[in-house]
Amino acid sequence: MNKSELIEALAEATNIPVQEAASITNTIIETMSDALARGESIEIRGFGSFVVKEYDSYTGRNPKTGEKIKVKPKKLPFFKVGKDLRERVNKMS
Repeated sequence: MNKSELIEALAEATNIPVQEAASITNTIIETMSDALARGESIEIRGFGSFVVKEYDSYTGRNPKTGEKIKVKPKKLPFFKVGKDLRERVNKMS
């Protein structure tokens, strides 16, 4: 499912115009993105949680030349699936 399909599903499920569903979806995504950018975590019970993981710098290799390079520390968003969602996905397979 992509963003457009999510918007369509929201509009259909709540019987609201697609434009309004798009606005709601964009607001939710923007709010979550802003929270993660500030280093906050997001927990949606039954679904999962989004956290920002910090990675230290390390020495890597350029795959073309084999030259050693210093990789800067970085932060990346990470999703941890919740118990209810994990069970639902496993039940369907």
